[in-house]
Amino acid sequence: MSLIEFEFERPDNPVDTIEAVAALNDWTFERSDEDEITVSVGGTWCDYHASFSWMEEVEALHVACAFDLKVSEQHRTEVVRLLALANEQLWMGHFDLWNQEGVVMFRQSLLLAGGADATPGQIEGLLANAVDSCERYYQAFQFVLWAGKTATEAVETALFETMGEA
Repeated sequence: MSLIEFEFERPDNPVDTIEAVAALNDWTFERSDEDEITVSVGGTWCDYHASFSWMEEVEALHVACAFDLKVSEQHRTEVVRLLALANEQLWMGHFDLWNQEGVVMFRQSLLLAGGADATPGQIEGLLANAVDSCERYYQAFQFVLWAGKTATEAVETALFETMGEA
C-alpha cells in the first residue's frame, strides 16, 4: 500500500494559524472566509497586501503579494522581460503579471502534504520572503513603468550594491 492511499486528518486549518500570527504581530488582516485571509504589512516603498489561500485539494498554502501599481499595455512586454530577469534570481516563489488586471504580484506556496501543519515560523518566513522579494524589485518595476527604462537597465539600476565606506 502506498502512502497516497492513506487519509490524514488535518487538526487545524492553516489560515487559523495565519490569523493568530497576524494578531500577535499587530498586522492588519481581514479574513474573507474559512480558507482565505489578507494581511497588510508596511514596506519601505509601499504597503503590501498578501493574500493567503488554503487549497485543501492540493494541500498547499498559497500566498500572493500584489504591488501597488498598474501595468499599461505599452509597458507589458518590458515588464514581462523584467519578470523573467527577477525570477531567474529568486530561490523561492516567483513574480507573475495578471494580464486582465495588469497587476504584478509575487506568488509562493507552502506544501503541507500528509496532514502537516504550518508553524508560525513558516508563516512568518513565507510572508517575509514575499515582502522582501517585492521590496527588492519594487524600484525596478517603477523604473520600467515611470522612467521608460528597459528591464535590464531597471535591474542594474535598482539592484546595484555599494561597496566600501564613504
